[in-house]
Amino acid sequence: MGRRERKKAATRKALADAALRLFIEHGYDAVTLHDVAEAADVSTTTLLKYFPSKEALVFDEEADQEAALVSAVRDRAPGTTIPQALRAHVKRVRIRPADSGAHSDTDTDTGTGYGDFFDLVVNTPALSDYGHRMWMRRQDALARAIAADTGAPSDDLRSAALARFALEASAFARAAAADAEQALDAAFDLLENGWSATGSRA
Repeated sequence: MGRRERKKAATRKALADAALRLFIEHGYDAVTLHDVAEAADVSTTTLLKYFPSKEALVFDEEADQEAALVSAVRDRAPGTTIPQALRAHVKRVRIRPADSGAHSDTDTDTGTGYGDFFDLVVNTPALSDYGHRMWMRRQDALARAIAADTGAPSDDLRSAALARFALEASAFARAAAADAEQALDAAFDLLENGWSATGSRA
């Protein structure tokens, strides 16, 4: 990485760190883009060159997220089915991410940990909605990876359906009142095995 790229990466990180710290301290709705830019010592115009919206300041891992999903399919262990690999990945990064290392330790730059980040997102509807939309934008890339792995055409509908429902399963699980992990397992059991009724009407 050259000097210019390092400087841009440092500015981007400074903005994201400042935003997270301010959002947690004062509440998402109480903080403006100008507040974030001022805290990072840049102009609001510069901020908008790095982040197109206020919500984007909190979620800065889109490329990594997509690469990880595709890798979950392509690099899964021998004998592991695609639904099994996706179940494990979604469980690790969306249901119990503190166990995966993502945001699990306190950030020395912001003084925040995963619990702070999670509470901010869960308790802020705008961030919850944005995070889900960002997650679902990975659907096409995941569908292509599934199709390529199975030798199906790139526009294969079964691959697209599996990608869509595997991603949606995390929202279903998070909304479960009792046990998110159990809800995710129920969703993936259905994806893996299909609907199997215990009985039928006469």
